[in-house]
Amino acid sequence: MSAVRSEIDARGVATVTLNRPAVGNAYDAAMLQGLLDTFARLAEDEACRLAVLRGAGKNFQAGADLGWLRTVAAGSPEDNLRASRLTVDACRFLNEFPRPVVALVRGGFFPAQQPAGRQKALDDNRQAIDEAAAIGAPMVVLVCGAVPGMPLEEARKQIRDGINELLPHAQASQVKLAIEPLHPMYAADRSAINTMRQARHLCETLRSPWLGIAVDVYHVWWDPFLESEIKLSGQQKTLFAFHICDWRVNTRDLLNDRGLMGEGCINIPQIRAWVEGAGFQGWNEVEIFSTERWATDQVQYVEQIKRAYLEHG
Repeated sequence: MSAVRSEIDARGVATVTLNRPAVGNAYDAAMLQGLLDTFARLAEDEACRLAVLRGAGKNFQAGADLGWLRTVAAGSPEDNLRASRLTVDACRFLNEFPRPVVALVRGGFFPAQQPAGRQKALDDNRQAIDEAAAIGAPMVVLVCGAVPGMPLEEARKQIRDGINELLPHAQASQVKLAIEPLHPMYAADRSAINTMRQARHLCETLRSPWLGIAVDVYHVWWDPFLESEIKLSGQQKTLFAFHICDWRVNTRDLLNDRGLMGEGCINIPQIRAWVEGAGFQGWNEVEIFSTERWATDQVQYVEQIKRAYLEHG
């Protein structure tokens, strides 16, 4: 069984899988060499436009294989030097890979009716932070969660407590947490944090430089206080991310029917000006959940995104 698997789909997305699930995908010499060989091959493959690194099974990556480390420790100085160089080379190659490397990471979903559910959410979020740190991702975006039938006040309390519990681990891992307010249509089952003001109040309450806000125009464009909230968040240095797409006036699906910039009713240039005026200097991330668009030719779709961004972003 190969310690590293890879495949490229029709869109040019390479999925690289760490494939030692029996040991939590802990790395040994075979996995390190597999990563080097795989990413060297992908770097030369013009069909590869993006790489996604993931782990087989329930764990992303559990660090070094202790059995392998014991074998190395019992070897010669030359064996130890080779193992050290192999580890450094694999990490450097990942950092220098000429295409972006992204993780399958999304955090949040804190509320639960029972303590065991809340603990599982914390464990999942710690794992997401670890995964982000392992690939050098600067932050984990938090879709904070909600439970049908649970009062929103209780859900928000559990969200606050959950984030507070995670912050020491995020700081130790050098990974920021970005609260993403979701549109009120998701308040019943996806997020009890629905406005910039609610997200900002969480940041003010928890007071950590590792906690901020991801502003997605799809979720907040309707808010009459949006401009002032963006300005306040900029003053507090909590604007961590900015996502753009458009709101179709005749939305056909509550989750997967977002529009290209210019296809809907959001004044994206205005909101972008507010965000940049508040001091945000990060990426303008195009985030379009669309079953219709995903079914089309993805090369053509990327060109459509580029034109829409230049004309309406």
